[in-house]
Amino acid sequence: MNHSNIKFGTSGWRAVIGAEFSFNNLRRVAHAVASHVKTNKTYGFKGDEYLLYLRENGKKAPIKPCIVVGYDTRYLSQEYAKLVAEVFAIENITVIFSDTVVPTPTIAWEVMTNNAIGGVTITASHNPAEYNGFKWTPFWGGPATPEITADIEKKINTLTIAEVDRRLPFEQGVSSHTIKVLDFHENYLSQIYSLLDQNTIKKAKLKIAADSVYGTAATYLRPALEKMGVKVIGLREERDVLFGGHSPDTDEENLKDLQKIVKKNKFHLGLACDGDADRYGIIDSDGTWIAPNMILGLILDHLVKNKGMEGKICRSVMTSHFVDAVGKYHGLETRETPVGFKYIGDFLKTGEYLIGGEESAGMSIMGHVPEKDGILACLLIAEMIAYEKKPLKKLLENLYKKVGPFMNIRLNLRLNENENIERINERLTLKPPLNVAGFPVWRINDVDGFKFIMKDGSWLGLRPSGTEPVVRIYAEAQTQAKLSSFVNAGKKIISGKF
Repeated sequence: MNHSNIKFGTSGWRAVIGAEFSFNNLRRVAHAVASHVKTNKTYGFKGDEYLLYLRENGKKAPIKPCIVVGYDTRYLSQEYAKLVAEVFAIENITVIFSDTVVPTPTIAWEVMTNNAIGGVTITASHNPAEYNGFKWTPFWGGPATPEITADIEKKINTLTIAEVDRRLPFEQGVSSHTIKVLDFHENYLSQIYSLLDQNTIKKAKLKIAADSVYGTAATYLRPALEKMGVKVIGLREERDVLFGGHSPDTDEENLKDLQKIVKKNKFHLGLACDGDADRYGIIDSDGTWIAPNMILGLILDHLVKNKGMEGKICRSVMTSHFVDAVGKYHGLETRETPVGFKYIGDFLKTGEYLIGGEESAGMSIMGHVPEKDGILACLLIAEMIAYEKKPLKKLLENLYKKVGPFMNIRLNLRLNENENIERINERLTLKPPLNVAGFPVWRINDVDGFKFIMKDGSWLGLRPSGTEPVVRIYAEAQTQAKLSSFVNAGKKIISGKF
């Protein structure tokens, strides 16, 4: 593969194992990251030391730089992670290496608590099994911004073959204490417990099924629930590099067994995390899958009403306005971002935002990492049920009475060979529709895709994929009939028949 094709997407570099995602390309990316941190003023390098903002006293002090490295359950992930550690070690950067598979949000927390330059997770998150990936988490514990990944991509192209081949063998790195192999569980779980009301959860005597979808949540989600007195059945906790033949996602299709078990055993909840545990999936007591758009509003209401928390809200542009409405009900303002948690993380790291989330099941809260955390989302839902003692659907009904009903949908429309994403973008830019399904368009938001908003708050979103011939259709309305009419209108707009 031509290394110039290595591109970072919304959450790192991902490619097919053994093809683009090769040991050689991975060494190239790791060396580029080392070059990035040593030459970028943000990191404050001075020779092999760097000046770091220490959270304890607010002063800068020279310390030996370190990078946290972890990996998921995918094929060759541990071997890939060791290679990355070998590259950083030869670059005279100390590596804090996970002794087992580890969630992405755990890496983010380790970065923050170790005052590290950053962290690497070898993961392709919820992508199909043939993929793996490299995710760079800078020192603030959130996703890398486009400026950072652009610099890494640039440096990839300047490396020589000799530079790329440099590495310190893993065992040699361990014996010289340049690579430190540690267990990350205690640090992360202590942080999670500090965010929860453990006594209320224990008193509720909850019964929950926890699904790790063959991913990294296996030694975190069920054990955390059990420690807080919850009766738990664990599902898919063993390693399967093929993820049972399904992408390790938390969509409804992949959680059918979890739905059946919750319903059969009359459990309070079913909780699930994706492959690297940065996304969540929630099943109500009757077996209903609750969409992430609705979960965001529920968690916000819980944080304010039951835990007395306050702050601003941030969400991505194609996420439901339900969380806005709940926020408004509580007197909180909402900020909208482009798609991608890196934009939400930028707001969360200011400490002013109570919650940040997106419709694709990414979420975090104030006082935690500015990175998606599916484990935290699941445990907050358990905490909410412990407080409210009602099913999620009932809690949603109660919220709808206060803020009005919200129905939404997301679907992928694959383009045929006669349709072209560039042409669609150009057409919508030059001549956007001013009427959607008979409703006049009040405002158009083109910050990331095209969002046609009506005066009553309903909207239609169209966002072309940057990597495949697909346009995503998002819609939100107060009734199912109006929602369906928006979807049909979206299909016509994409085909140019509006």
